[in-house]
Amino acid sequence: MKAESHITEEIRKQILAIRDTGRTNMFDVTMVQKIADELGFYELVSFLIDKENKDAYCKFIMYGDRRD
Repeated sequence: MKAESHITEEIRKQILAIRDTGRTNMFDVTMVQKIADELGFYELVSFLIDKENKDAYCKFIMYGDRRD
């Protein structure tokens, strides 16, 4: 299974909600985790702890989808 497939619909919604706040550059993963924690998006916080998931996250931000 490729890393990108780990981005669930719930995590996708949480990423987009943080993006919509306009509070941070979405490539600042540490700040994204902080905001996710503040907003109670614990699935995203946990997801971003793993390096493989961080790679999938960055690809999602760059391409806007969950491509394999």
